[in-house]
Amino acid sequence: MFTKLLIANRGEIAVRIIKTCKRLGIKTVAVYSEADKESLHVKMADEAYFIGPPRVNESYLNMEKIIEVAKKAEVDAIHPGYGFLSENASFAKRIASENITFIGPTEKIIQKMGNKVQARKTMMEANVPVIPGITLIDTDERSVKKAARKIGYPVMIKAAAGGGGIGMQKVDHEEELMKVLATVIKKSETFFGSGEIYLEKCIYSPRHIEAQIAGDQLGNIICLGERDCSIQRRNQKIIEEAPATFLSEEGRTALHEAAIKAGKAINYTNVGTVEFLVDESEELYFLEMNTRLQVEHPVTEETTGVDLVEMQLRLALGNSVNEVEKSMEECNHSIEARIYAEDPVRFFPSPGTLLTWEFPKMEHIRYDFGVTEGTKVTPFYDPMIGKVISKGASREDAISHLIECLKAASVEGIKTNIPMLLQALESSAFQEGKATTRFVEEHIQK
Repeated sequence: MFTKLLIANRGEIAVRIIKTCKRLGIKTVAVYSEADKESLHVKMADEAYFIGPPRVNESYLNMEKIIEVAKKAEVDAIHPGYGFLSENASFAKRIASENITFIGPTEKIIQKMGNKVQARKTMMEANVPVIPGITLIDTDERSVKKAARKIGYPVMIKAAAGGGGIGMQKVDHEEELMKVLATVIKKSETFFGSGEIYLEKCIYSPRHIEAQIAGDQLGNIICLGERDCSIQRRNQKIIEEAPATFLSEEGRTALHEAAIKAGKAINYTNVGTVEFLVDESEELYFLEMNTRLQVEHPVTEETTGVDLVEMQLRLALGNSVNEVEKSMEECNHSIEARIYAEDPVRFFPSPGTLLTWEFPKMEHIRYDFGVTEGTKVTPFYDPMIGKVISKGASREDAISHLIECLKAASVEGIKTNIPMLLQALESSAFQEGKATTRFVEEHIQK
């Protein structure tokens, strides 16, 4: 096992990784910006190093500074978490050049799946079904409108280098097409350094279901089940669950087989996620592949008994996925609710100091938090500050446990989306398993 690991991230995912490392006897190194000097992940790590001002491009996206710290601390591995540099092929390549192990797939794999246009092409060649779409090289008005008409409205405009719900927007009518196009291109250039975009058919009211895969260095790929991530706001997930009860056994088998086929098409190594849109007839369409750990990974852990961070570490050392497959447990049900520091009505960030942060101790509840009472929540980073994960013998039990927990929580000093989460969990559409990607706009009252 590794001796010392640097976590090139912050917040709850850094805390999550530290917990597994402590259990395995691995020393951890945290990095932090000026805004995070008192953060929980800094206090929990064995060592912590300052890497710059709050702005991400001067701290958490500064790969040279992070590698400088890694060499100074003499780590033998770097875990990127999710977001920031986790899907940056140059970062993975740079780490390898320093003879430090990158906890994730190779630079070539990240590169193949990082560009959504290239990923679509790769999946089509592997006979994995994809959403009908057109890559736009020429973005003049005539070409764009012609492409959109060929696909048929509504269409999605997406950034080729995008991810995490950023750089994508739905267009219902031709009148708004060029205005939305300009917005997406600008956002794509700002967040990803690329203005390349493509059009995609908008699948109306689908389920967003993803499969967790893992691959070893011997070419073996396994699927550790799926997650239903349909409840989203602004294309970002807020509630996820495993398994996806909407799927029939035939549909589940087809999804897992497609995910494994996708992994084999690029000789995938380490832990990754293949995301699909699934319509009412269970037709599935490849959406994208995330070459990293997902925010919603805890529901897979709770329903399989597998620590995915430990699995990542062992796969990076050359272990076989077959060892993990043999240890998987029978599936119960798990639901995750993401807690955001934001106005629950307008979705605006709500920075401030957490005067109260109290959650009940419950047998069937797991907390993945990046904050504690007294933490200053800053406006510089993603407003997600923690996750509450429930587990039950049935879906009904898991829902009940989660509702009970959130109702008993006490948070003061900032606004959170807990009221919205409770509204969603208590809605008949969610409880009856009928939530689609249109859930928030159809069932959440503002």
